[in-house]
Amino acid sequence: MNAAAIEQSFELAAERAGDITVLVYEKLFAKYPQMLPLFVRDTTGAVRGEMLTRTIEAVFDYIGPNAFAENFLRCEVITHDGYGVPPAIFSKFFDVLAETLRDILGADWSPDMARAWQAILADFARFTTAPEHIV
Repeated sequence: MNAAAIEQSFELAAERAGDITVLVYEKLFAKYPQMLPLFVRDTTGAVRGEMLTRTIEAVFDYIGPNAFAENFLRCEVITHDGYGVPPAIFSKFFDVLAETLRDILGADWSPDMARAWQAILADFARFTTAPEHIV
């Protein structure tokens, strides 16, 4: 996996858009409107920001030492199922993140970035939706 390409996608997006939280959740709710009611009590956006921060931390851990990412996400898929988020939708949050980065970068979204994100998204989908891989 090309960790540098994933890092660069985040760096460029941060330079262009700053905090991407609003963009990520706008895309999430547009694609999966059934998720919006789960955030009704998040009136300040703090929960959304915290969730995105943890997601980004997991991505960076996964492309680096992978000290916690896999187990963290396997646990979170179970936790979120308790909140009413099916594992298949939980996995899609990462797709939405990558799509948001791609949209921000536009023509600067490189083939290396696309391949790197495709690889990590396949891994994350595998261990967040396949029952035999869930803790």
